[in-house]
Amino acid sequence: MGITYITGRVRGPLGEEEVRFLVDSGATYTVLPEDVWRRIGLKPLREHEFVLADGTVVRRKVSECYIVLPQGEAHTPVVLGEADDQALLGVVTLEILGLILNPFKRTLQPMRMLLA
Repeated sequence: MGITYITGRVRGPLGEEEVRFLVDSGATYTVLPEDVWRRIGLKPLREHEFVLADGTVVRRKVSECYIVLPQGEAHTPVVLGEADDQALLGVVTLEILGLILNPFKRTLQPMRMLLA
């Protein structure tokens, strides 16, 4: 199993920030570190419980932002990270952008889209 990072930009009401994301196809939502989401002016819209890989349950607030990656751009839900939370690019954002993680090449590529 390899680790894949991608650099993108996130945009909110107060501006835009560059972020280096760990691509995590096991994470549902994209996570923004606390300093990033605060600087771009995101506000909580709702709250959810999330289960971490070790089984720990955490509650985090969720918002939305505009994300720009080399492969495309779109609005996406994001988890508003707390003090030590790291930037993750989750599967919901990947699907919104029509992307999948190729685990062999460790790259993002277009997904095969079905209307069925």
